[in-house]
Amino acid sequence: MTAPLLQQYEEVVGSEVMQELSVIARHVGKRRMQNINSTPVGGGVAELLGRMVPLLRELGVDATWDVIKGNQTFFATTKAFHNALHGKPIDLTGHMLESYRETTEMNLREINFTGDVIWIHDPQPAGLIAAKTRIGRRWVWRCHIDVSSPDQRVWKFLKPFVDQYDSAIFSMPDFAQQLSIPQFMVAPSIDPLSDKNRELDESTIDQVASKYHLDRERPILTQISRFDRLKDPIGVIAAYRLVKARRDCQLVLAGGGASDDPEGFEVLQEVRNAAENDRDIHVLLLPDGSDLEINALVRASTVVFQKSIREGFGLTVTEALWKKKPVIGGDVGGIRLQILNGITGYLVHSPEGAALRTLQLLADRELRRRMGENGFQHVKQNFLLTRDVKDHMLVMLALEHPDEDVVHAD
Repeated sequence: MTAPLLQQYEEVVGSEVMQELSVIARHVGKRRMQNINSTPVGGGVAELLGRMVPLLRELGVDATWDVIKGNQTFFATTKAFHNALHGKPIDLTGHMLESYRETTEMNLREINFTGDVIWIHDPQPAGLIAAKTRIGRRWVWRCHIDVSSPDQRVWKFLKPFVDQYDSAIFSMPDFAQQLSIPQFMVAPSIDPLSDKNRELDESTIDQVASKYHLDRERPILTQISRFDRLKDPIGVIAAYRLVKARRDCQLVLAGGGASDDPEGFEVLQEVRNAAENDRDIHVLLLPDGSDLEINALVRASTVVFQKSIREGFGLTVTEALWKKKPVIGGDVGGIRLQILNGITGYLVHSPEGAALRTLQLLADRELRRRMGENGFQHVKQNFLLTRDVKDHMLVMLALEHPDEDVVHAD
């Protein structure tokens, strides 16, 4: 085990946290953790795994990460599943179900299942549980989205897969379904050392703001998200226009795409059309590897939005709070865990509500400072990668004691 990475985290979270992780990692011992998801880049799951696996390995845990394959039809199907699990009715066809089954069978043939505990992330690879009857092992379905009110046809198709797992993990209790297997709650997290979250000097922030023609002398309102209708970018534009009528400001809508989200470019065009050539609306499609620029854009912002209509968790909220920015978010999903209304930001239900809270924040510098500090402390205590890594290791150990409420680590 090499020390530098662990030392860097210790500088952020303190020695006691890192000592606890080392003790738990020793109990995990030689157990192998294999993660499988649907895309290597784009979206919170890929980002989380890209930071979690190296830290686990640094702690001595044999952690790996594999990605399933799929064609455009499969990813269009699973995107429709994603929307349906969030409650949007879809036209579920036999062709879609067949695409899911065929792609699952292909991946069952090609993936080498090496883990003692196999973590399957979200619906796309859920069907891989079919390998359990052949190879055994312990299997965990890690659901990062809110499936509390799904389209019942899609859930009826997926649930038989889920019921075969040894356990399921949700980001919060409200997201879960009644299942025949044990369930755990593990909130997502951010990596404070990543390019997206580490400290930046003012010259770097100035350079990025200048690159995108932003005037740091005027208020900047920002939403960082994939271009997805559930993120409500059109509603953010509506809120901005209401604010703009009262207070000079700029709006940044920035995000990238994900290989498993074929709707992204269609939504991007809708956003560009809604902007109507307003020179103060900056719609930015950022390429992979733009984490440092995203970091700078948030740090240059006065107020950050995450006005989602539905949301699994919303790591963009976590990231903004970590940078001591007040956040205005939709009163949905995991955003409620992060925005303590009136303390770390504001929860809203409409463009009008978002505009009212934005005007309040723009008028009160001390309020922005206080909320920013509150948000930073809230993330430090609850939503950093070190806590997430600890929870994953504890779940691995808990799976070996299914009938025990309390497990004593000797």
